[in-house]
Amino acid sequence: MATIFTKIINHEAPAEIVYQDDLVTAFRDINPKAPVHLMIIPNKEIPTVNDVSAEDEQVLGHLFTVAKHVATELGLSEKGYRLIVNCNQDAGQVIWHIHMHFLGGKDLGPLLSETE
Repeated sequence: MATIFTKIINHEAPAEIVYQDDLVTAFRDINPKAPVHLMIIPNKEIPTVNDVSAEDEQVLGHLFTVAKHVATELGLSEKGYRLIVNCNQDAGQVIWHIHMHFLGGKDLGPLLSETE
């Protein structure tokens, strides 16, 4: 069954797409956690990081190339941005199509707070 991300890739669901090529699609998150919050996803459906195979290396490497491109286009490359990939429920993954969160536009602080 197709995820909402597959529907966005295929232009069957609304999204503000900021970048798309034959391997990757990047669009604005509908529930942003930072002034700039994009989702960068492979056009190929890969449910989780645990499902990645050697044949996926090119497309997953391309996620980072697209992140760099988008950061430059949005003027965020100098000040910085954060890239996050979650894997499975305990990490917070809720859509079973691997995706990279691109966050920026403000000081994001530490990724995790210290715990005892």
